[in-house]
Amino acid sequence: MENLENILNKYIEEGKYPGIQWKIIQKNSVNQGLLGYKNLEKREFIESDTLYRIWSMTKPIVSLAAMQFVENKKLNLNDPITNYLPEFSNLKVLKNLNSKIEDVVDLKEQPTIKNLLLHTAGFSYNFLPDPIGFEYDRINLFGSFSSTLEEEIKLLSDLPLLFQPSTRWCYSVSTDVLGRILEVITGTPLQQILNEQIFIPLEMNKTGFSVSDANTRLLMNSYEFDPLKNKLTNHILEPQRIGKFGHPINNKNYARGGHGLYSTVEDFMSFVQMLHTGKNKHGKYIISKKLIDLMSKNHLESKLFPIEILNISTKKDENYTNDLDGYGWGFGFRTLMSPEKNNYIGNKGEFGWSGAASTYFLVDAKKEISAVLMTQVLNGDVSLKKDFYKFIYCNY
Repeated sequence: MENLENILNKYIEEGKYPGIQWKIIQKNSVNQGLLGYKNLEKREFIESDTLYRIWSMTKPIVSLAAMQFVENKKLNLNDPITNYLPEFSNLKVLKNLNSKIEDVVDLKEQPTIKNLLLHTAGFSYNFLPDPIGFEYDRINLFGSFSSTLEEEIKLLSDLPLLFQPSTRWCYSVSTDVLGRILEVITGTPLQQILNEQIFIPLEMNKTGFSVSDANTRLLMNSYEFDPLKNKLTNHILEPQRIGKFGHPINNKNYARGGHGLYSTVEDFMSFVQMLHTGKNKHGKYIISKKLIDLMSKNHLESKLFPIEILNISTKKDENYTNDLDGYGWGFGFRTLMSPEKNNYIGNKGEFGWSGAASTYFLVDAKKEISAVLMTQVLNGDVSLKKDFYKFIYCNY
């Protein structure tokens, strides 16, 4: 077996990452380790319980909570979102993808819970180069550290959709809308829902939308990779932000459906391990294996392929590669459909997701593999993920 530590340490020696932590489990075999620093300036080493901002790896957790509601008959995949959020009753849709924000047409059918899970509802994201994404950014949608999820979703409901539901795929704020729906159903904050249904049963004791004063010392600093200089830039002045999106450290009322959680490698591995069986390590039931299988398979129609995420800075030149080529989308995860389009790295049906600051996880049910890698570099060198996955599939 190759030495994973040597492979990952190369990225630290080249100055592309300050430190990296990982864990891979296959049956009874465990490969785990940590390298480098959580704080370059102070030369503080990564520790076993270092905390990371997991950004979009929040989405699979919130999606699984929603599927627990589906299993308990509190939610139906075909329910229109207006069943729970009547503020969306007057939705309009852009006339076309290049229309001005006021150039709209009538909505043909309401987005559903299924649309939210699949990112086919018609919403966009602040960092995407389309008229709706630009409008989100202009009005500072999800840019406040003090606003509630309810307030942000009400702000969103006044804006048109980018496209008619089910006609396109667009990575979006859909999971934030889904998180708000869970709050409406229960009458309780999203953090409490996740605590009761996922974090406490899985003993994810350090995972949440805020970090206690006692645990701030565990936080890894955020850095940014400068592709022009091919190295890390100085420590970001506001390490919890990407543009206008944020990760406030100590706001106990803060919650988002699509980002915002802090976690550790050990905590998140508990979630990943559960995705094999639907049970925690003590055998306690979290969700049915049948529903996990449903979540982890592709539900997109062929007309929606290929899927890709093009942010404002993406350049489709000769160096461009689509990281989602060969993948479909399930209910909260990307899922591998065509290994040949992914350089044969991975098995068909392998699923997982990632976070903006270079955090990754995958689940391979066939090979019984669970894998988590975490660091904190925005715009990180994507070769890290590729080398991590390549190691897994060349050695397990």
